[in-house]
Amino acid sequence: MSTYSRLPIEFERGEGAYLWSSLGERYLDALSGIAVCGLGHAHPAVTRAICEQAGKLVHCSNLYGIPLQEKLAAALTRLSGMERSFFCNSGAEANEAAIKLARRYGHDRDIDAPSIIVTENSFHGRTMATLTATGNRRVQAGFEPLLPGFVRVPYNDLAAMRKVAETTPGIVAVLVEPIQGEGGIQIPDRDYLTGIRRLCDEQQWLMMLDEVQTGMGRTGRWFACQHEALIPDVITVAKSLGNGIPIGACLAHGAAAGVLQPGSHGSTFGGNPLASHTALAVIETIEQGNYLQRAAELGTSLLDDFRSRLSGARGIVDIRGQGLMLGIELDRPCPELVSMALEKNILINVTAGKVVRLLPPLVISDEQAGEIALTVSDLILEFLQAS
Repeated sequence: MSTYSRLPIEFERGEGAYLWSSLGERYLDALSGIAVCGLGHAHPAVTRAICEQAGKLVHCSNLYGIPLQEKLAAALTRLSGMERSFFCNSGAEANEAAIKLARRYGHDRDIDAPSIIVTENSFHGRTMATLTATGNRRVQAGFEPLLPGFVRVPYNDLAAMRKVAETTPGIVAVLVEPIQGEGGIQIPDRDYLTGIRRLCDEQQWLMMLDEVQTGMGRTGRWFACQHEALIPDVITVAKSLGNGIPIGACLAHGAAAGVLQPGSHGSTFGGNPLASHTALAVIETIEQGNYLQRAAELGTSLLDDFRSRLSGARGIVDIRGQGLMLGIELDRPCPELVSMALEKNILINVTAGKVVRLLPPLVISDEQAGEIALTVSDLILEFLQAS
């Protein structure tokens, strides 16, 4: 089906931060498959885990115990501060699990029509529930009727959430991204998440964080919420968790941890031996390689580099980021920059119409980071001068 507007290129293989096209040309990947290949392409530890497990057992039903899944759950709860894990196959499924969990939590408290606060310009997935939660009308158009049970407020606006608390009955949870990715690398005020945590405690709501794009070390911590040293009730994670092997997880803490019981939710493929072994290899590699500190330091360096190169340029609205999650906002739509970068053998993305989004892998070298900063800056300046 014609669900993608594909660029005129095909890739055959990858290694580290590079991809090679079917014509044999090498490209520097500053997008990581949209934050999926955090350890780059064909990482030896990930490859080894996939091959080893494929020779033993790829899949068995969740009707039986899966030791590798249990080991992965223990690792994720240790790293996140959560207590329980539900495994699925994608970020959308992880968020779907969180939405179901919140609704069950509300019904357990005798709330007949539980509602979840979500934010404008958010992105939570493309299932019916997650696209309803998503704050992007373009994603929703043509799929009505959308589901009830969501109350939308502006992002980074605690006052708006408090107003909902005062005026809207039946709220049971808040679902929010610590940093909006698809929404244009929007970074909230320092106390935003802490304020949500406080409000949720006051109202007995669940604080649910969509860390599908921000999780697994991308911002310089395992999870972006750890920059504020808080514990949410639910964290969803996917993308970089399997470095390309489909896997997602909904992690829960406290009152949320025991809401879902046998028969209330499930997944045929979720957390199977192949996916679990791969995710464990990803976690072990990140821990042993000091990639969290590397992402934080290199992200700061890249921001400084971009700000220096683009300083004073007319048409630049903002340059922002945290770790290896960076956005350069222009004052005009700039989708052409994707094709311009492709011609220079660099893969980038434009999101929210006018934000150049960069999500390079955690394994990127200083030299490769410098190449991204130089080439992308030059392309932006060229684009602004021509438009």
